[in-house]
Amino acid sequence: MKLHFTGDIDGLTEGLRELASDAGMELSADGVEVKVVHHIDPRIIVEANKEGLYIHFHRTIHFFRAVGLLIEALRSQSEFRIEEVPQFEMNGPMFDVSQGGAVIRTDSVKAFLRRMALMGLDMIMLYAEDSFDLEGHPYFGYMRGRYSQAEIKELDDYADQFGIEMIPCIQTLGHLADVLKWNAYADIRDDLETLLVGHERTYEFIEQMLIAASAPVRSRRIHIGMDEAWKLGLGAYLIQNGLHSKFDIMNAHLKRVMEIVDRLGLSPMMWSDMYFRAGSPKGDYYDKDCVISDEVIAGMPDHIQFVYWDYYHYDEAFYTDWIRQHKRFGSTPVFAGGIWNWKGYVLNYGATLASTNAALNVCKREGVTEVIATLWGDDGTECDWFSALLGLQLFAEHGYAAELDEDKLSRRFHYCTGARMDDFMAIKNVDEPPGIQPGNLETYNPSRYMLWQNVMMGLFDENIRGLDVAGHYEALQEQMALFATRNGAYGFVFEVLERLCSVLALKADAGLVITDAYLGGDKQALSNIVRELLPEIRVRVEQLRSYHLERWHVVNKPFGWDIIDLRYGGLLASLDTAAARISAYLAGSVDRLEELEEQRIPYQGQEGMVDCYLYKHMPTPSRISQ
Repeated sequence: MKLHFTGDIDGLTEGLRELASDAGMELSADGVEVKVVHHIDPRIIVEANKEGLYIHFHRTIHFFRAVGLLIEALRSQSEFRIEEVPQFEMNGPMFDVSQGGAVIRTDSVKAFLRRMALMGLDMIMLYAEDSFDLEGHPYFGYMRGRYSQAEIKELDDYADQFGIEMIPCIQTLGHLADVLKWNAYADIRDDLETLLVGHERTYEFIEQMLIAASAPVRSRRIHIGMDEAWKLGLGAYLIQNGLHSKFDIMNAHLKRVMEIVDRLGLSPMMWSDMYFRAGSPKGDYYDKDCVISDEVIAGMPDHIQFVYWDYYHYDEAFYTDWIRQHKRFGSTPVFAGGIWNWKGYVLNYGATLASTNAALNVCKREGVTEVIATLWGDDGTECDWFSALLGLQLFAEHGYAAELDEDKLSRRFHYCTGARMDDFMAIKNVDEPPGIQPGNLETYNPSRYMLWQNVMMGLFDENIRGLDVAGHYEALQEQMALFATRNGAYGFVFEVLERLCSVLALKADAGLVITDAYLGGDKQALSNIVRELLPEIRVRVEQLRSYHLERWHVVNKPFGWDIIDLRYGGLLASLDTAAARISAYLAGSVDRLEELEEQRIPYQGQEGMVDCYLYKHMPTPSRISQ
């Protein structure tokens, strides 16, 4: 489709050229004219009538969303008028490029930025505990793929042409285990992952981080973290200062950090949970019995935004209550929801839609004007980043409608990505075998633990007994293979899952098959397991690993894959050990297999399907490392 944009296009032409291919247009002087009008009205207006094509916009990001709306509509209509009212002043994703070791390559970030421009998302954060270069600190981000200052500036420049703000997102209290493990920082540790409040070098270090994080970007906004400092004041701080309340420690630390932030001319936001945890007898962020006194609130800075993060609730009443609790702090919070990508290979779209719809409906009613879609990398970032595209589209469509229209969401997703909403929704089915409730709002991750558990010592075998998990994954393998052929440039999302399902079709209940054959004295079955089942599982694991390896290095820097290599290596070695142990038993060189004689019991005493958050609890009941 040839188009020629005229009118108020100053500052837009570079972005248009960069986005042309993804938008499905060719920019040409002999193309159909599109008259562009910049107006003060916040509405987006896109119109085609007998007089021509028109775009009316207020902000740069609205223009690029409008371009997409125009092209999408022209594919099926000759005359139309589309009006949208933006619901939020800030709306965009936060990618965790630290906790799971996956630092997204700049080209991959740019690919997301182009899709975000078409969707109309206007902000991006790269959550970086130590994934940015800090001059004079060689161990900060060492061997972890940290971004250079030049890389961050390049991304900021790229985002800016679409009207997308790049906001630094760091940590200035807790979540710094990968920094504080180095002896160079021994004197500023409170505990293994928390900075020592009150120590002068702590604040020198924080100032250096704030300068380095903010220097390469245009925005003067910055997210300073401060969440989940679980043992605040109970380590070196306690030894040096005695016991103090977490409220007092938080306010004292925040005051010092704010002095630095103010001096640097930055506008900060921070996660709000530590105040709620300090006021809860259970240390729970979402404890309705939490008490935060007026005195504590009076001690909080009045020029910082608090970020309420929540992706665990599905009822609007809770979000309403907690947003109003935040308003007691003297301002309306920023809200951070979640695109559930952090519990293995599988993005849980059931929980994503249920929590996001409830939360953003309330945000619109309660006057919350800034929202973040978090994508966490917890425990290895096994999930492909691009499986989250539908989640981004969900946040975008909420951002331009008082009420979400799911049919429009589906159409917009297909236009913006070339992919199918129903197929992306089906990703969740990989974690919904028999025994899991539809939608999986409990956010269980059975595909992950069935992959990583040991076939000779299956910690979850008793939980899946009697469930046709093998049949589930055999059917899903065929489905994912089909989806890989019909989702355009994003077929690779399903290629990974097809290989995962291929493994699980054999491995999910392999531990039960092996144990039952052994306890039943069926040596012929054991012989078949050694000759056929285990070798075939091994082949399929190698196929999964090979494709996962390829995709990782296309999307991410190489750092972080070493974690995944250890997992695959351990899995493959355990399959070899299983074959060797069973073969030794069949040959008579060992008279029993004690690991198969141990009575299987439900994981954590819970019958049926369960949740297991961390990899370290999946392959063995023993400590993987000290």
